[in-house]
Amino acid sequence: MQLSAVGLVLPLSLSVFAQGTVIRKSPEINKLIPADAKIEKLAGGFQFTEGPLWLRDGSLVFSDVPGNTIFRWNPTGGQPTVYLRPSGYDKSDAPKGAFVGSNGLTMDREGRVVICQHGNGQVVRRENDGKLTVLAGKYEGKRLNSPNDAVFKSDGSLYFTDPPYGFVGGDDDPKKELKFNGVYRLQEGQLTLLTKEMTRPNGIAFSPDERFLYVANSDEKKKIWMKFPVRSNGTLGPGRVFADVTSETADGLPDGMKVDRAGHVFATGPGGVWVFSAEGKHLGTIAAAEVPANVNWGDGDGKTLYMTARTGLYRIRLNTEGIRP
Repeated sequence: MQLSAVGLVLPLSLSVFAQGTVIRKSPEINKLIPADAKIEKLAGGFQFTEGPLWLRDGSLVFSDVPGNTIFRWNPTGGQPTVYLRPSGYDKSDAPKGAFVGSNGLTMDREGRVVICQHGNGQVVRRENDGKLTVLAGKYEGKRLNSPNDAVFKSDGSLYFTDPPYGFVGGDDDPKKELKFNGVYRLQEGQLTLLTKEMTRPNGIAFSPDERFLYVANSDEKKKIWMKFPVRSNGTLGPGRVFADVTSETADGLPDGMKVDRAGHVFATGPGGVWVFSAEGKHLGTIAAAEVPANVNWGDGDGKTLYMTARTGLYRIRLNTEGIRP
């Protein structure tokens, strides 16, 4: 028995594999995750993995945040190779293990990788020649905190979250210039603060029709996902709590998330990847051997969910197709 996000006690059906468990809380999950689905571990030995992104060349890149490196994994075999180092912090004065490297990764319409840099407090774009272009680094003249995760809207505007995780001292760090942790929209070089009501804004994703924006709050005291209506001008209306897992005691917090074409939300949280209906019903959890911090869709048909989980990279084959850059 296990307590669901809405406080109901339901029986669980478990499918146990070598690299994790699929917890099926509702029959609806069986349409999304095959009964014989296997959680595979693809690589390991990293410090803390984040931000998986499937590239158009058929490879996957992901961040090792304390390692200040973006790695590339190729399905044809072999160990991951360095894609970019340093990935999020250009100096060498950070304490060992500090979360100063890159975090979330996404891709623009031209296939260029966009990187959330913790230590540098910037969102940058990697050009085709390998050079980095700063897209956002300051708000009203003050340095951003540590951009964490980002998603493009179909009109080309970029939405991203900005918690304090890149600072060793968190909110109290003397280097932190902004007194809040925000969610932003970048369009044609103009940066707009959308909300500063969340204590630890983290993962971010649009609904398939882009009428709603989901944002995770990675706060031990308030483990929630928010759902904001998106106005016609790109700003956000008043949000509501999409799901609340504050009472959950399993390891992990609401973090990275992605959405499939049917509107299901695949959100990393306590114990694994929580799968929700568009209405916020908890359908089940993908519990890899390590707790995932972020996910993304990959392979040619977009039906494989890749998971960056602590020291490893994992994947599971699904029946549903995800929305990806």
